Amino acid sequence: MNDPLPSLSTGVAGNSAVDSAGGAATVQSAAAAPVLPAASQAFSPSAPGGGTAAAPGTLSHGGGGQEPQRDLPANPGAGIDYRRFLDCIHCGLCTAACPTYLELGNENDSPRGRIYLMRAVTDGRLHLTPEVQRHLDLCLDCRACETACPSGVQYGRLIEPFRVAMEELGVAGRTSQSWFHRLVLHGVFPYPQRMRPLLRLARWSQRLGLVRLIQAARLTRLLPGPWRQMVEMLPPLPRPAAKLPTFVPAVGARRRRVALFTGCIADAMFRHMHWATLRVLARNGCDVVIPQNQVCCGAIHLHSGAGTAARTFAEQNLAAFEVKNLDAIVVNVAGCGAMLKDYGHHWHDERQAARAQFASIVRDVHEFLDELGLVPPEGKLPLVATYHDACHLGHAQRIREAPRRLLAQIPELQLRELPESEVCCGAAGTYNLTQPEMAQRLAERKVRQIVATGAQAVLVGNCTCLMHIERFCRAAGHRLWFAQPIELLDLSYQGQRPRL
Repeated sequence: MNDPLPSLSTGVAGNSAVDSAGGAATVQSAAAAPVLPAASQAFSPSAPGGGTAAAPGTLSHGGGGQEPQRDLPANPGAGIDYRRFLDCIHCGLCTAACPTYLELGNENDSPRGRIYLMRAVTDGRLHLTPEVQRHLDLCLDCRACETACPSGVQYGRLIEPFRVAMEELGVAGRTSQSWFHRLVLHGVFPYPQRMRPLLRLARWSQRLGLVRLIQAARLTRLLPGPWRQMVEMLPPLPRPAAKLPTFVPAVGARRRRVALFTGCIADAMFRHMHWATLRVLARNGCDVVIPQNQVCCGAIHLHSGAGTAARTFAEQNLAAFEVKNLDAIVVNVAGCGAMLKDYGHHWHDERQAARAQFASIVRDVHEFLDELGLVPPEGKLPLVATYHDACHLGHAQRIREAPRRLLAQIPELQLRELPESEVCCGAAGTYNLTQPEMAQRLAERKVRQIVATGAQAVLVGNCTCLMHIERFCRAAGHRLWFAQPIELLDLSYQGQRPRL
């Protein structure tokens, strides 16, 4: 089947597509895909109405210097500030950072190509066919392209509203209209109280050996795809940690008053991580409030296009946190933190200012402790570890050095740099359930890099990344200890060591 995007090896802003090393990027030949309608018209890097000519074979923003046809029915790009499309200068530096392009070498599956496709649909020069949707849906929204981009393209603020609009307009063939999205991703995952009974059942199945028996008999192959992925991804489940309190006082002199965001999947499956976070924050002089009426951040819904439901969650969180009485809202899950920090950008209505105020005090726990000044931990941890940069921490929030600086203060911990640490592991929230083939390719790539470090422990700042990488490490026969960096700090403060 032909792909919708023509070759960009000639005629993109008058230059060849290049990778970060300056060599020619792998692209389709011009014969491999049909040229988009009006592709021979001039492309202007200026605002609509410009008319600067560029090389043949590139896209115009509307044809002959006219406004793009954004009033077409069911146009998912109509609500996007068109200048965001024009920020992309088609240099191609993003391709070397894009996980799907690294794996497939298809320009349609690169950030540059996806911007090209979204803009063509917005202009009315390309139909939003299932094939075009497939290329857009294959994007992990890891935002590695934003880190690589010299022009400051805010790719997340293109792909996310475009996907939301596809859902709200009822575009045919959307996978998010499936029963799995409605009943599981939207109906169970965002609600810890609904997840806990299912997790208890799963834990007893593990303890009785039923899960191991099912997997040994390869009966999981009989399950629908997403269910099979969930069963195989589930880590060994420990006994649930105690319920979180509503308040934890600072140890010693109070330095800050903060609130802890607990989320949904993190609260249901990783409550032990929340307890570790509370102990570390208290040890560092923080009074910590834990609002009991807080809810899911809304990322699961937003990333699958359900923008209205995500906004409802956001409003509930605004009501739960008393922003004026807090120095910070601390988050220990990268995906949640990135979502909360973008509350002021996702929806444009009379509540936007209030959401922006909320977002202004959100801090990732590593970022917060690094800015506060960490009370040095004293417990020795003679351990070789490596650290994976979760995309929504390293790229979306631009927090890379803070976790490393904190870990460097743990006595006797040896931290080895992970090759390609900035490349997505394939988890991407619920992407590993909806796009399992690409998720597996990226996870296996990540596991190879981890094993090459010789590390005993793998540290990750995001829950779904941790589960996803651990799953494929287990499948490959590698026994490694997985944890969040905050858990290692907690062990050091308590003078304990992990059970490897």
